[in-house]
Amino acid sequence: MPDKLLIFTDLHIESDGRSIIGLDPLARFEEGLTHALAHHEDAQALVLLGDLTHHGKRDQYARLQKALSSNRLPLYATLGNHDSAKNFVQTFPDQVDTDGFAQHAFDLGPLRVLILDTHDHQGAVQQHAGWLCERRLRWLDIQLALAGQRPLLVACHHPPFATGFDGMDAINLINGDALLMRLRDYPGPLHLLCGHIHRTISGHAGGVAFTTLKSPCHQMPMILGPGSSALSVDEPGAYGIALATNAGLVIHTEDFAIAGATQEDPLSG
Repeated sequence: MPDKLLIFTDLHIESDGRSIIGLDPLARFEEGLTHALAHHEDAQALVLLGDLTHHGKRDQYARLQKALSSNRLPLYATLGNHDSAKNFVQTFPDQVDTDGFAQHAFDLGPLRVLILDTHDHQGAVQQHAGWLCERRLRWLDIQLALAGQRPLLVACHHPPFATGFDGMDAINLINGDALLMRLRDYPGPLHLLCGHIHRTISGHAGGVAFTTLKSPCHQMPMILGPGSSALSVDEPGAYGIALATNAGLVIHTEDFAIAGATQEDPLSG
C-alpha cells in the first residue's frame, strides 16, 4: 500500500455562535475530519495548511484544539493570513520551530515533505498577502540540500503564482519568485501544494508542478478575472489525500459532503 497523508486547508474556525455565509466552519471541519479518519485509517499524518482560524483569536484556536482530540495521527500545522502567530503558538507550542515559524520537514515513505510558513509575521507586506523572510528561505535552502534528489512535496498556504482569480492573486506570496526559483532548481522530482484560493487547481508555474486544495467550509466561486478576495460560495467541503509510492506522488481531493456509500457495479470495468 502507498504511504498516505491527509491534508486540510483553510478551516477558518470561528468563535462560538458565528458563521461564514451561514456555514459553521467548525462543524464542517469536524465532519471532514471524521470522514477522513474513518475512510483512511492507514494514513501516516495529518497536515493543516493554514487559515486555521478566521480571526486568529485564542478561543478559535481552543475550539480547533478540541476538534482535533479525535485525531491520533502525527499533526503538522502551519499558518495562513487569517492566523495569529502569537495565539497559535500559545495553543500549539509544539508546532513551531526555535525561530517561531510553523515549518516542518518529515518523511512519508520514499517522499520527503517540507511545510513552509508563509504567514507575514512582521506585517511587512500587503494585508493578507504571504511573505517568506530570509530566515525561512535559508531554512528551505538547507532542507532542499538535505533532500538530495529524493521525491519532494513542498506545501505552504500562499501560492507563489497567479491562478486567474485576480482578487486572490493580489494577496498571494509576494516574493513568490524566490520560492519558485529554488523549487525549479531542485534536481529531483518535486510537487508544490498550496491552499488560500479555496479551489482545486492544478498546473505548472515557473517550471514547478502545483496543486491547490479546497476548504472544508466555503469555496471561491468560479469567477475568473477581476473580483474580490472576499467572495464565497456554499459548495461541498473537501480535503486532500497525498499518496507516496516508489513510482511517484498522487494527490486526490475528496468532497466529503457529497461522498455516498460505495457500491459495486458488476457490469463496470
